[in-house]
Amino acid sequence: MSIRPQYRRVSALQRQFFNREGTLAAYDGELRAIGDGPRILNVVGVGGIGKSRLLQELRNRTPENCRTARLDLQLPTMRQQEDALAVLRMEFGAQGVKFDRFDIAYAVLWQRVHPQLQLNRQNTPFAEESDILTRILDDAMGIPVFGTAAGLVRLTGHAVKNRQRRQRIEADTTLNELDGLSNAELGHAVSYLFADELRASAEEAPYVVYVDAYEALVPTPLPGGRSFGTDAWLRDLLGQLHGGLTVLASREPLPWAVYDPEWESVISRTDIDGLPMDARLELLAQAGITEIPRQRSIAEASEGVPFYLHLAVDTHLQNAARQEHSATSEEIVQRFLQHVAPDEVRILELLSAARTFDFGVFQAISRAFDLPANLLVWESLTAYSFAYPLPEDWYRLHQLMIGALQRHRSTAVQRRVHGVLRAHWEGLADQMEGGRGPSGGRARLSPLREAVYHGLRAADISPDGILRHADRAVTLSGRQAVDGIVKDLRQHLAERSEDAGDEAAVGFHDAADCLDAESRLELGDAAGAIALTPDLDRPVRDLVSARLALAGANARRIAGQSSLAVAIFERVWTEHGGEARPAAGLCVADLRMWQGDFPGAFSLAEQVHGICTGDEAVTRGDLKRLMHLGYRFLMDFESSGRLLAEAEAEYQASNALVGLANVMTNRAELYAFTDPQAAVEAASSALEVQRDLGAQHEIGKAYTAMAMAQTRLGQYDRASSSFLNANAALDRAGYRSGRARADMFRAFLLLRQGDRQGTRELLVHAAREFEACQVYPSLILVIHRAAERIGIDDPELAALADRARPVVRPLGPVDEFQRRADSVLSAFLEAGE
Repeated sequence: MSIRPQYRRVSALQRQFFNREGTLAAYDGELRAIGDGPRILNVVGVGGIGKSRLLQELRNRTPENCRTARLDLQLPTMRQQEDALAVLRMEFGAQGVKFDRFDIAYAVLWQRVHPQLQLNRQNTPFAEESDILTRILDDAMGIPVFGTAAGLVRLTGHAVKNRQRRQRIEADTTLNELDGLSNAELGHAVSYLFADELRASAEEAPYVVYVDAYEALVPTPLPGGRSFGTDAWLRDLLGQLHGGLTVLASREPLPWAVYDPEWESVISRTDIDGLPMDARLELLAQAGITEIPRQRSIAEASEGVPFYLHLAVDTHLQNAARQEHSATSEEIVQRFLQHVAPDEVRILELLSAARTFDFGVFQAISRAFDLPANLLVWESLTAYSFAYPLPEDWYRLHQLMIGALQRHRSTAVQRRVHGVLRAHWEGLADQMEGGRGPSGGRARLSPLREAVYHGLRAADISPDGILRHADRAVTLSGRQAVDGIVKDLRQHLAERSEDAGDEAAVGFHDAADCLDAESRLELGDAAGAIALTPDLDRPVRDLVSARLALAGANARRIAGQSSLAVAIFERVWTEHGGEARPAAGLCVADLRMWQGDFPGAFSLAEQVHGICTGDEAVTRGDLKRLMHLGYRFLMDFESSGRLLAEAEAEYQASNALVGLANVMTNRAELYAFTDPQAAVEAASSALEVQRDLGAQHEIGKAYTAMAMAQTRLGQYDRASSSFLNANAALDRAGYRSGRARADMFRAFLLLRQGDRQGTRELLVHAAREFEACQVYPSLILVIHRAAERIGIDDPELAALADRARPVVRPLGPVDEFQRRADSVLSAFLEAGE
């Protein structure tokens, strides 16, 4: 009969055993030493030693005049800067700290990080608790996504009656600079304002911040104490907490002096060893273990770690007649497992390979190893206190128990169980793709992310296989599943750093970089994708290297480096014979079209369409959409609309969410020429979807379409605001040619507003950018024709048009294209829509 450990009952006794005199004295000394600079007390101890409980005890003994707040990094959401700051702000705010400037800055950061959400009371964290946000957010609906800080500060003048408070906000230099900052700079500014507000509050009362489980934020430090930068935001924040104290619990001493020697004078360390011997003996006695030899043996073997003491107590409670003494913590675990049914022990050893598990995972493992897989065994296993319940009937094992169990699995068994788990998750993914998969609990994880995780540890998945799983994961679980795969892959490579130079490891590194770069491209982060693809002259014969090259080339195309991009596209198209070849052909056709060769682009698009297999509906949709764009740039809107509908049908057949979202943007762009009223509505819908995806370049294009339509409708103020939003998004994406196209149409708005000089300057600037990026020679001709019609005689524009004219090869006669272009120009140059 299996035993039922009593961890929860015994752990209640633990409270009286944290009279760690050295730590308490260090804490009291740090409280007395709070001054102008930051102070950090680093509480160091092994896992299971009771650091979390100790932090709570320290908080309980803090003087009442001291404000306190806590961050638990064991919670994944607390490892993100914006969520952690929100938690701290809520706790300190409830104790009377005012965060006016931080609240405004945080709203700006929140809008940047979550561009899919409207800035209002319902979406913005702690808005109801912030009187400054409560007063102004109801008026913030008209504030653009990019320009939030200026808008909120402006609204403060109406919402805040206290003159001194209002002036402090309006005159704050940091707030007035937020809109011009990059995301990284904005994060630093928000941390600074939080720390500054807290520092000001310290004049009334000191404060203490408790940070638990630092190792969850930095699980694998690099040699020399460095990390992957995941803790950079925490270091940035804590280094600015003047006038207070931070108590940070970690398994290893903080290595921050590696980054900056000044941390040496800020951080003091206190080690948490095992419970004192007297405390161990008292706990064992209260739990019913009264024999002195047994007490002494268990107390020494446990090394004072509460987790092992609990195991020993449970063993004793179920087998008081046994006289053997435990000599080590490992033996304590094994003695405990002696009282668990052998089949359950085997199942626990195998289940320890799973990050989380449910009944389906339990059954898959049990059946693969010919172990009981019935409901009674499941209920018995999940009744143990080291099986932590998670939402929706999921569980995970205590980390110390996982370590003890895994030490007894051979390498062969370990790989076998990971292989079983990979097959289980792949089967679940197959069911979900077929519409038969479960929802709720089993859908809480990405099945293909878990399949990759276990495939890596089973050593039975290739870099190419990871990319294929990632492609499927996008459809099943969204882009965040791919981001998770990248994170798991980089973590696996870090754990196997000794193999970093072998060929297999290089392939996996390339797979991680490829998926990361492709994700950044979908978000419009060309600079980030370029940073991940510095080497573009490597062989491109395998799938990973080909897609990595394509990602690097696409990033450079967006950044305006068209010649380099087309050379890479053509090399992949020529040299790669595998799955990435259609994508390479699509890219070559794409650039040929943007460079003015419409017949060549369409011919290649038809060729690529012919080599697409039946399951490549997304690529076929991309090809149809490419031709739609070609006809749109040639001002043939009827053909353009027909091809857009065909592209949409292909995307719908494969549930391609990104493709369907891009169709919405393209439809708004098409309507800007054919039906401006419908374009405004279509652009609004596209923005809602693209914000949800976080695609900055597509957000910029949708705002451009909206601005074009509003210009034609005579809504000039709204058009100006939309163009500003478009430019900000396109600049953030590094999309030079997209920004130039927006400037071209903004010139027509300036003309309608009577600013001829501004019109001339923008037209010349847009044409220069098109030539520099080696794209849109047809639009250079349109710009020159527009200048002629409005009486702007500019020699540079004439020269640009002369260089572009021989390059443009439209479909059909040139004069037909010119006639259509004149008709479109009339719609934008002449008011009266």
